[in-house]
Amino acid sequence: MKKARIAIIGGTGFEDSLQKGIKTRIGTRYGPSPTLNLSTISGKNIVFLPRHGEGHVVPPHKINNRANIFALHSLDVERILATNMVGALNPKYALGDIVIPSDFIDFTQARHFTFYDDAPVTHVDVSELYCPELREILYKAAKKRVDNVWTDAVYLITEGPRYESPAEIRMFRTWGCDIVGMTGMPEAILAHELEMCYATICFVSNMAAGMQKKVSAEEVLEESKIVKKLVWDILEETIANIPNKRSCFCSNALEGTRV
Repeated sequence: MKKARIAIIGGTGFEDSLQKGIKTRIGTRYGPSPTLNLSTISGKNIVFLPRHGEGHVVPPHKINNRANIFALHSLDVERILATNMVGALNPKYALGDIVIPSDFIDFTQARHFTFYDDAPVTHVDVSELYCPELREILYKAAKKRVDNVWTDAVYLITEGPRYESPAEIRMFRTWGCDIVGMTGMPEAILAHELEMCYATICFVSNMAAGMQKKVSAEEVLEESKIVKKLVWDILEETIANIPNKRSCFCSNALEGTRV
């Protein structure tokens, strides 16, 4: 089977972003992957994974994150670039802003969040979960195209599928969170547990509950259509500028983790 060193995980509105290439599915011990698309960008082998499945049929709390990440790992993927549509908690942020988060709070409740349920007991450090090398390349590509690109940002991930309440949003703001969404966890942690680099580009599609009159799924989907080409252009330039050799800590994420 064709291998790929770089993966793109497409979120809401991005499920059909890559049509060319070889389509396949991979069976894992955690279940089957969605349909993957193996292709090339800037001469580099890449694999595209639609997070919600083709046609956006899987809700956020039902995504089989372990199968998704393990399938990419089986293809020898070393680096993952993800996309997320998010709501803004930080009043400095506006619709259309790009956010490349540097930290997170995982508020999900019922998802399978680790590969290490059994011995050896493994405690992975997530002090720098999002790959600094990928974040820097993403930032440079985004800044060429968008005025407001935020990088010192905390991403709050909720369980879904409902949106958050205004009271919850007020609480999350007191925690120092800047953006909120329903995907990204445990996806990023699982990638880290397999020593894969992971970074995400988030697009502000709405202001969070209580900061605008109503939060609408239709609004989020419409915004995704508007920014689809912009985000894809950023991803393509990022992939072109990714060096062949990794110089970050991600490839050694399991050092000193096992009891």
